[in-house]
Amino acid sequence: MTVFTRPRGPRTLADRAAAAARLSDELRTRIEGGASRDVTLLVPDPHARFAAVTVEAGFFLDTVLAQGYGLCTYAFAWNPEREAVEAPVFAPYTKTYGDVRLRPDLATLTPDTAGTWFVVCDAEWPDGRAVDIAPRTVLRRQLAAAERVGLVPSVGLEHEVTFTRPDGSSPTPTGLDYAAGGVDPLRPLLDGIRGAVDGLGVESVRGECHPGQCEIVLGHRDALAACDDAMLQQLLVRRVATTHGMRASYLAAERPGEGSSCHVHISLSGADGPRFPALLEHFVAGVLRAAPELTPFWAPTWNSYVRLRTAPFSPRLLRWGVDDRTAAVRVAGRGGSTRAEVRFAGADAQPHLVAAAILAAGLWGIEEELAPPEPAELPSTPWEARQALAGSALARDLLSEAVVDAQLAHLDEEIAAGLDAVTDWQRHRGNLRS
Repeated sequence: MTVFTRPRGPRTLADRAAAAARLSDELRTRIEGGASRDVTLLVPDPHARFAAVTVEAGFFLDTVLAQGYGLCTYAFAWNPEREAVEAPVFAPYTKTYGDVRLRPDLATLTPDTAGTWFVVCDAEWPDGRAVDIAPRTVLRRQLAAAERVGLVPSVGLEHEVTFTRPDGSSPTPTGLDYAAGGVDPLRPLLDGIRGAVDGLGVESVRGECHPGQCEIVLGHRDALAACDDAMLQQLLVRRVATTHGMRASYLAAERPGEGSSCHVHISLSGADGPRFPALLEHFVAGVLRAAPELTPFWAPTWNSYVRLRTAPFSPRLLRWGVDDRTAAVRVAGRGGSTRAEVRFAGADAQPHLVAAAILAAGLWGIEEELAPPEPAELPSTPWEARQALAGSALARDLLSEAVVDAQLAHLDEEIAAGLDAVTDWQRHRGNLRS
């Protein structure tokens, strides 16, 4: 199955399309030979998870590849509980609950269980227009913009995950940062995960600094592959954890004072090789200047702000530094391997939207030849973050009116749901008043 291994490093959109055509022939051979029976169509939703439908392999080959497959429009306008969010920007998605068409991207083909496959899809309207708020569409637009100025990004994602028992207790009494024997209680689980994600090009797995926490690092690849594979990785990690009687949590803060992040390593190449060292200052300047206004993309949930407010390595202060993990943007590597590690996003953020926002801001910085700003702070509450995004003409220029309005609508729903909830914290505080 080496033909389905993700290539490392930068890859243009045209190169991806060529790879998909080659994989189409390989998949056809496997299906016609009886080696494959099912294909699961996946599409990233706004909440960093997949909407999915499994189709019979022959039907996929004969019909879905040519015609696409229907998905209810509200998948891009629902909340985490799969209830439609009411907002003007979502009217086309919830007025009639019609279908968009899923278009499989065969460059994403990934073996699942024996004889079955995952394939990630783009989404389009029946008339062929891309669904403009679909996370893959948002990222594709930024990749096309980068290519128009001769730049091809490559991205490496690091996600931190916290494992807990069903009752919420930790399987390890202490943090696991770079531990060897300390991860032994998790060894069967981690071995199972390594087997499940083997085809995704995992670069490393290690213990992290909080109880039950690990970091899984994917090697650099084209940005679409990086984000698709990060979500596939989470799907598989959760599946394996369940079989071991564990919960895999991608909350931004499993507990106060703890943080789980989505660190985005990004570099830029051109036709003549690596371009990032010469463009680094302007790219980082754009990211730092735009970051406060784009906070709902880094921090989309109530829990996101627990991480930003209480976790010791959360990047509230917006500054950059060379090999400095206390900085919001850490510059690492040398020469052609120079890259920026953008540390804003929590593990709960939607990776395609995070990568798109970083690229949009960085390209703006390059275009305007910006210098890094004086240190500032990210908003520390969802209300402040909402106000910053709602009032940002820059965000709308970078990502479009519809994308900004959709993110605001999801944040509004998150805030309202939080205000409508009664939590254990509220009960505890109430008991203290007795």
